[in-house]
Amino acid sequence: MTDMRGRVAIVTGAASGIGRATALAFARSGARVVAADIDAAGGEETVRIIGGEGGQGIFRPVDVTVAGDVSAVVQAAIDTFGAVDFAANVAGIEGNGAYTADADEADFDRVLGVNLKGTWLCMKYEIAAMLDRGGAIVNTSSVYGLVGSRGGGAYSASKHGVNGLTQSAALEYAPRGIRINSVCPGAIRTPMMARLVDGRPEYEERMVRREPIGRMAQPEEVAAVITWLCSDAASFMTGAEVPVDGGWTAQ
Repeated sequence: MTDMRGRVAIVTGAASGIGRATALAFARSGARVVAADIDAAGGEETVRIIGGEGGQGIFRPVDVTVAGDVSAVVQAAIDTFGAVDFAANVAGIEGNGAYTADADEADFDRVLGVNLKGTWLCMKYEIAAMLDRGGAIVNTSSVYGLVGSRGGGAYSASKHGVNGLTQSAALEYAPRGIRINSVCPGAIRTPMMARLVDGRPEYEERMVRREPIGRMAQPEEVAAVITWLCSDAASFMTGAEVPVDGGWTAQ
């Protein structure tokens, strides 16, 4: 396990799924964690788990589309723990899903607002907090940020955008000691995935068939990659788009 004692991590989307697994992974590595989410009950539960395992964490509510909320989360990390060393921007939504000509404009705006603008706002304030000391940020994209998605144009567009933001910011801030990468998860057993496959066993079977490894992943498997990318072990990595997809995009 990576030793992150004395370091401070912010995790958005920390109430469940990959976000909760990432917050726990940071805490188990010794980092002090600011768990942020729009779901207060879930976020508070994540912090209770961290505390129950002997770690340190606080919860802060956040709507990642609201600059004041995001700024307050970063300030809470500084006020409570003294710094921001790592950030995992996991918060995201899947949208309703529709073919391009049938997509709803409000849904398109919402997906782009949360997934793309939200990631930009998080980086904006996280980077500012890291300028004097360096740090590492990991943004959560998707395999659909690397390829297209039938019926998921807004989601795919938002995740391609996340990868573009990641690469641009990585180039801008590498000279300041800030590394910025993205992870691109495939089929992961999260609440978001459950909304897609519950009651649709044929859909889940089709997804598993597309995975060369032959199964879906657990959130902890993505969290392990995120925390590794933040660690000193990945000190020469920045601007990378890292698939965590069981070989999906290699086909």
